Amino acid sequence: MAVISFSTVQIRSMQADKKIFADNPAVAQAFAEDFVAWLETQSQPKVTVSLSGGSTPTLLFEILAKQFADKIDWSRVHLFWGDERCVPPEDPQSNYGVCKSLLLDHVSIPESNVHRVIGESDPEAEAVRYGDEMKAHCELNADGLPMLDLLILGMGGDGHTASIFPHQIELLKSDAICAVATHPESGQKRVSMTGPVLCAAKKIDFLVTGAGKASVLGEIFGKTGDWETYPTSLIESKGPIAFYLDEAAASFGK
Repeated sequence: MAVISFSTVQIRSMQADKKIFADNPAVAQAFAEDFVAWLETQSQPKVTVSLSGGSTPTLLFEILAKQFADKIDWSRVHLFWGDERCVPPEDPQSNYGVCKSLLLDHVSIPESNVHRVIGESDPEAEAVRYGDEMKAHCELNADGLPMLDLLILGMGGDGHTASIFPHQIELLKSDAICAVATHPESGQKRVSMTGPVLCAAKKIDFLVTGAGKASVLGEIFGKTGDWETYPTSLIESKGPIAFYLDEAAASFGK
Protein backbone atom coordinates (compact mmCIF):
# COMPACT_ATOMS: atom_id res chain seq x y z
CA MET A 1 0.00 0.00 0.00
CA ALA A 2 1.60 3.24 -1.14
CA VAL A 3 2.40 5.91 1.42
CA ILE A 4 1.15 9.32 0.29
CA SER A 5 3.48 11.12 2.68
CA PHE A 6 6.15 10.12 5.20
CA SER A 7 7.90 12.46 7.61
CA THR A 8 9.29 12.68 11.11
CA VAL A 9 7.95 15.06 13.73
CA GLN A 10 9.10 15.91 17.25
CA ILE A 11 6.58 15.83 20.08
CA ARG A 12 8.01 16.94 23.41
CA SER A 13 11.38 15.16 23.54
CA MET A 14 10.54 12.24 21.28
CA GLN A 15 10.66 11.69 17.55
CA ALA A 16 7.67 10.14 15.81
CA ASP A 17 7.25 8.97 12.25
CA LYS A 18 4.16 10.29 10.47
CA LYS A 19 2.81 8.09 7.67
CA ILE A 20 -0.15 9.34 5.65
CA PHE A 21 -2.42 7.17 3.49
CA ALA A 22 -5.46 7.89 1.34
CA ASP A 23 -8.23 6.75 3.68
CA ASN A 24 -9.18 4.57 6.64
CA PRO A 25 -9.05 1.24 4.72
CA ALA A 26 -5.64 2.18 3.30
CA VAL A 27 -4.33 2.88 6.80
CA ALA A 28 -5.59 -0.50 8.03
CA GLN A 29 -4.11 -2.33 5.04
CA ALA A 30 -0.72 -0.64 5.37
CA PHE A 31 -0.55 -1.28 9.09
CA ALA A 32 -1.53 -4.94 8.65
CA GLU A 33 1.32 -5.43 6.18
CA ASP A 34 3.77 -3.62 8.46
CA PHE A 35 2.58 -5.61 11.46
CA VAL A 36 3.15 -8.94 9.75
CA ALA A 37 6.58 -7.83 8.54
CA TRP A 38 7.48 -6.65 12.05
CA LEU A 39 6.41 -9.97 13.57
CA GLU A 40 8.85 -11.75 11.27
CA THR A 41 11.71 -9.74 12.78
CA GLN A 42 10.85 -10.78 16.35
CA SER A 43 12.99 -13.72 17.50
CA GLN A 44 11.67 -14.05 21.05
CA PRO A 45 9.37 -17.03 21.74
CA LYS A 46 6.58 -14.79 23.09
CA VAL A 47 5.52 -11.56 21.36
CA THR A 48 3.25 -9.31 23.43
CA VAL A 49 0.89 -7.02 21.53
CA SER A 50 -1.71 -4.62 22.92
CA LEU A 51 -4.73 -3.93 20.73
CA SER A 52 -7.04 -0.93 20.51
CA GLY A 53 -10.70 -0.41 19.74
CA GLY A 54 -12.09 1.87 17.04
CA SER A 55 -12.95 1.89 13.36
CA THR A 56 -9.43 1.37 12.01
CA PRO A 57 -8.63 -1.62 14.26
CA THR A 58 -11.96 -3.11 13.21
CA LEU A 59 -10.81 -2.99 9.58
CA LEU A 60 -7.39 -4.26 10.65
CA PHE A 61 -8.91 -7.33 12.29
CA GLU A 62 -10.84 -8.16 9.12
CA ILE A 63 -7.72 -7.80 6.98
CA LEU A 64 -5.61 -9.96 9.28
CA ALA A 65 -8.29 -12.66 9.31
CA LYS A 66 -8.80 -12.67 5.55
CA GLN A 67 -5.29 -12.08 4.24
CA PHE A 68 -2.84 -13.14 6.92
CA ALA A 69 -4.49 -15.83 9.06
CA ASP A 70 -2.05 -18.50 7.86
CA LYS A 71 0.95 -16.16 7.54
CA ILE A 72 1.34 -15.49 11.26
CA ASP A 73 2.58 -17.93 13.89
CA TRP A 74 -0.22 -17.15 16.30
CA SER A 75 1.20 -19.54 18.91
CA ARG A 76 3.85 -16.89 19.68
CA VAL A 77 1.49 -13.91 19.85
CA HIS A 78 -0.01 -12.85 23.17
CA LEU A 79 -2.77 -10.26 22.89
CA PHE A 80 -3.71 -7.60 25.43
CA TRP A 81 -5.98 -4.55 25.32
CA GLY A 82 -4.87 -1.02 26.20
CA ASP A 83 -8.36 -0.30 27.49
CA GLU A 84 -11.75 -1.92 27.70
CA ARG A 85 -15.26 -0.79 28.42
CA CYS A 86 -16.80 -2.33 31.53
CA VAL A 87 -19.32 -4.41 29.60
CA PRO A 88 -19.62 -8.15 28.95
CA PRO A 89 -17.94 -9.55 25.81
CA GLU A 90 -21.23 -10.00 23.95
CA ASP A 91 -21.94 -6.26 24.24
CA PRO A 92 -21.28 -4.51 20.89
CA GLN A 93 -19.15 -1.93 22.75
CA SER A 94 -16.70 -4.56 23.97
CA ASN A 95 -13.30 -4.13 22.31
CA TYR A 96 -12.55 -7.78 22.99
CA GLY A 97 -15.92 -8.90 21.65
CA VAL A 98 -15.39 -7.07 18.35
CA CYS A 99 -11.91 -8.54 17.99
CA LYS A 100 -13.15 -12.03 18.79
CA SER A 101 -15.86 -12.00 16.14
CA LEU A 102 -13.70 -10.46 13.41
CA LEU A 103 -10.28 -11.99 14.11
CA LEU A 104 -9.89 -14.44 16.98
CA ASP A 105 -12.65 -16.77 15.78
CA HIS A 106 -10.90 -17.05 12.42
CA VAL A 107 -7.27 -17.71 13.37
CA SER A 108 -5.52 -20.48 15.28
CA ILE A 109 -4.45 -18.51 18.33
CA PRO A 110 -4.36 -20.47 21.61
CA GLU A 111 -7.00 -19.33 24.07
CA SER A 112 -4.30 -18.97 26.71
CA ASN A 113 -2.61 -16.32 24.54
CA VAL A 114 -5.64 -14.01 24.63
CA HIS A 115 -5.58 -11.82 27.73
CA ARG A 116 -8.87 -9.99 27.82
CA VAL A 117 -10.04 -7.46 30.35
CA ILE A 118 -13.01 -9.05 32.09
CA GLY A 119 -15.37 -6.16 31.50
CA GLU A 120 -18.24 -7.70 33.44
CA SER A 121 -16.21 -7.81 36.67
CA ASP A 122 -15.97 -5.10 39.30
CA PRO A 123 -13.90 -2.37 37.60
CA GLU A 124 -11.56 -1.61 40.49
CA ALA A 125 -10.84 -5.28 41.17
CA GLU A 126 -10.39 -5.99 37.48
CA ALA A 127 -7.88 -3.17 37.07
CA VAL A 128 -5.73 -4.79 39.74
CA ARG A 129 -6.18 -8.31 38.34
CA TYR A 130 -5.35 -7.23 34.78
CA GLY A 131 -2.23 -5.46 35.96
CA ASP A 132 -1.11 -8.66 37.66
CA GLU A 133 -1.82 -10.66 34.51
CA MET A 134 0.29 -8.28 32.47
CA LYS A 135 3.18 -8.62 34.93
CA ALA A 136 2.91 -12.42 34.72
CA HIS A 137 3.17 -12.53 30.92
CA CYS A 138 5.25 -9.51 29.88
CA GLU A 139 8.90 -8.69 30.28
CA LEU A 140 9.39 -6.19 33.10
CA ASN A 141 11.56 -3.08 33.05
CA ALA A 142 13.78 -1.84 35.87
CA ASP A 143 10.76 -0.25 37.54
CA GLY A 144 8.82 -3.51 37.49
CA LEU A 145 6.46 -2.33 34.77
CA PRO A 146 5.32 -4.61 31.93
CA MET A 147 7.01 -3.83 28.62
CA LEU A 148 4.77 -4.67 25.68
CA ASP A 149 6.61 -5.51 22.48
CA LEU A 150 4.02 -3.53 20.50
CA LEU A 151 1.38 -1.12 21.69
CA ILE A 152 -1.34 -0.11 19.24
CA LEU A 153 -3.18 3.06 20.22
CA GLY A 154 -5.86 5.31 18.79
CA MET A 155 -6.76 8.91 19.54
CA GLY A 156 -10.13 10.50 20.19
CA GLY A 157 -11.25 13.88 18.98
CA ASP A 158 -10.51 15.24 22.47
CA GLY A 159 -6.94 13.98 22.32
CA HIS A 160 -7.48 10.99 24.62
CA THR A 161 -5.68 7.72 24.09
CA ALA A 162 -6.44 4.30 25.56
CA SER A 163 -9.06 5.50 28.06
CA ILE A 164 -6.96 8.32 29.50
CA PHE A 165 -9.14 11.39 28.96
CA PRO A 166 -8.08 15.02 29.47
CA HIS A 167 -10.14 15.29 32.66
CA GLN A 168 -8.23 12.34 34.15
CA ILE A 169 -4.80 13.22 32.80
CA GLU A 170 -3.36 12.27 36.18
CA LEU A 171 -3.63 8.63 35.04
CA LEU A 172 -0.59 9.35 32.89
CA LYS A 173 1.45 9.36 36.11
CA SER A 174 -0.40 6.71 38.10
CA ASP A 175 1.58 4.23 40.19
CA ALA A 176 -0.80 1.47 39.13
CA ILE A 177 -0.42 -0.64 36.01
CA CYS A 178 -4.11 -0.33 35.18
CA ALA A 179 -6.76 2.04 36.52
CA VAL A 180 -10.46 2.74 36.22
CA ALA A 181 -11.30 5.59 33.87
CA THR A 182 -14.63 7.33 33.36
CA HIS A 183 -15.90 8.54 30.00
CA PRO A 184 -16.49 12.29 30.37
CA GLU A 185 -19.89 12.29 28.63
CA SER A 186 -21.51 8.90 29.21
CA GLY A 187 -19.99 8.23 32.63
CA GLN A 188 -19.14 4.71 31.44
CA LYS A 189 -16.44 2.99 33.45
CA ARG A 190 -13.42 1.59 31.64
CA VAL A 191 -10.28 -0.27 32.62
CA SER A 192 -7.22 1.35 31.05
CA MET A 193 -3.48 0.88 31.13
CA THR A 194 -1.87 3.89 32.77
CA GLY A 195 0.67 6.30 31.31
CA PRO A 196 3.83 4.67 32.70
CA VAL A 197 2.82 1.31 31.22
CA LEU A 198 1.92 2.83 27.85
CA CYS A 199 5.27 4.64 27.76
CA ALA A 200 7.16 1.48 28.74
CA ALA A 201 6.19 -0.25 25.48
CA LYS A 202 9.10 -1.10 23.18
CA LYS A 203 7.23 0.08 20.08
CA ILE A 204 4.13 2.31 19.80
CA ASP A 205 1.93 2.76 16.75
CA PHE A 206 -0.99 5.19 16.66
CA LEU A 207 -3.79 4.58 14.14
CA VAL A 208 -5.72 7.84 13.72
CA THR A 209 -8.26 8.55 11.01
CA GLY A 210 -11.03 11.03 10.25
CA ALA A 211 -11.31 14.79 9.80
CA GLY A 212 -12.58 15.15 13.37
CA LYS A 213 -9.06 14.41 14.65
CA ALA A 214 -7.26 16.92 12.40
CA SER A 215 -7.34 20.03 14.58
CA VAL A 216 -6.06 18.22 17.67
CA LEU A 217 -3.32 16.49 15.67
CA GLY A 218 -2.31 19.86 14.27
CA GLU A 219 -1.89 21.25 17.78
CA ILE A 220 0.04 18.17 18.93
CA PHE A 221 2.44 18.09 15.98
CA GLY A 222 2.81 21.88 15.91
CA LYS A 223 3.07 22.21 19.70
CA THR A 224 0.45 24.95 19.61
CA GLY A 225 -2.80 25.76 21.38
CA ASP A 226 -3.75 23.26 24.10
CA TRP A 227 -1.42 20.53 22.90
CA GLU A 228 -0.01 19.74 26.35
CA THR A 229 -3.52 19.05 27.71
CA TYR A 230 -4.03 16.17 25.28
CA PRO A 231 -3.00 12.79 26.74
CA THR A 232 -1.80 11.62 23.31
CA SER A 233 0.87 14.34 23.26
CA LEU A 234 2.30 13.05 26.54
CA ILE A 235 2.96 9.48 25.42
CA GLU A 236 6.71 8.98 25.10
CA SER A 237 8.86 5.91 24.57
CA LYS A 238 12.50 4.88 24.35
CA GLY A 239 11.49 2.86 21.32
CA PRO A 240 10.02 3.88 17.96
CA ILE A 241 6.70 5.71 17.71
CA ALA A 242 4.72 6.05 14.48
CA PHE A 243 1.44 7.72 13.56
CA TYR A 244 -0.53 6.06 10.76
CA LEU A 245 -2.95 8.72 9.47
CA ASP A 246 -5.42 9.06 6.65
CA GLU A 247 -5.52 12.24 4.56
CA ALA A 248 -8.55 13.52 6.45
CA ALA A 249 -6.84 13.30 9.85
CA ALA A 250 -3.69 14.82 8.38
CA SER A 251 -5.53 17.74 6.81
CA PHE A 252 -4.45 20.22 9.53
CA GLY A 253 -2.58 23.21 8.20
CA LYS A 254 -4.20 22.98 4.76
